Amino acid sequence: MWFFGSKGASGFSSRSTAEEVTLGVDGTGLTAIVTGASSGIGVETARVLALRGVHVVMAVRNTGSGAKVKEDIVNQVPGAKLDVMELDLSSMDSVRKFASEYKSAGLPLNLLINNAGIMACPFMLSKDNIELQLATNHLGHFLLTKLLLDTMKTTSRESKREGRIVNLSSDAHRFSYPGGVRFDKINDKSSYSSMRAYGQSKLCNVLHANELAKQLKDDGVNITANSLHPGAIMTNLGRYFNSYLAGAVGVVAKYMLKTVPQGAATTCYVALNPQVAGVTGEYFADSNIAKPLPLAKDSELAKKVWDFSTKLTGSQLGESSS
Repeated sequence: MWFFGSKGASGFSSRSTAEEVTLGVDGTGLTAIVTGASSGIGVETARVLALRGVHVVMAVRNTGSGAKVKEDIVNQVPGAKLDVMELDLSSMDSVRKFASEYKSAGLPLNLLINNAGIMACPFMLSKDNIELQLATNHLGHFLLTKLLLDTMKTTSRESKREGRIVNLSSDAHRFSYPGGVRFDKINDKSSYSSMRAYGQSKLCNVLHANELAKQLKDDGVNITANSLHPGAIMTNLGRYFNSYLAGAVGVVAKYMLKTVPQGAATTCYVALNPQVAGVTGEYFADSNIAKPLPLAKDSELAKKVWDFSTKLTGSQLGESSS
């Protein structure tokens, strides 16, 4: 790990912005989905991709907020190609509806940015009766990726351009429950820890990307899958923190926390920078390849999470677990 602000092998650092890491990149002809594109670093990710010529589909829970963000981006980036579509990742019905509508629209898909997330919320269950952080941060994106993968494969094959799947994880993946994933206690309220549950969901993001990368490689498909830590950014992800903690964070913010343009940098780097061509199954931080927790590289655990997630997402409508 390097000091805050020092450059890594890519030539970029924690101080680099999303615009800087994509400077000179022409994304014309590419289509991207960015989940959670109406708040936090999702907004900046959508803006910078649009700035580079990418057609961005903003997948958001609140389409009213999404429309306002779209208007703001178009004002800043004349000619930006943006669409807003409704997606609630905590609801598998919503994920299925989104994927169905996306495919019906006949749009290609080059880049899938699994960005949306919630953090450290009190114990709650999703509409599908699954602990909310795991449901939103991991399972919703797992199902979304699964449902759109054939579209990505077709786009990659027809355009002869590499597809990229980007999972936003967090260094909080290092602070999951003991053993990493509590397969038999997902909904155990009595032993629930809001931060460990967040860590668990973020560990699953890394494991999902790694197993997906392996499967895509084995299939000879020109699509990569990577995960990343965007950095510590003061966004509304932390809305469940108490005011005392928020105040303490505010004191150190100007010294250690990233700005939103810096926070979106690694996502935009992994999604668009030519340095990342062919790189798959890696974990990035500060726009450089980084080392996750050793458990995050455990291929057996990754396969177990994959099978567990397939069962949880498939059983909702009686799908086969293929």
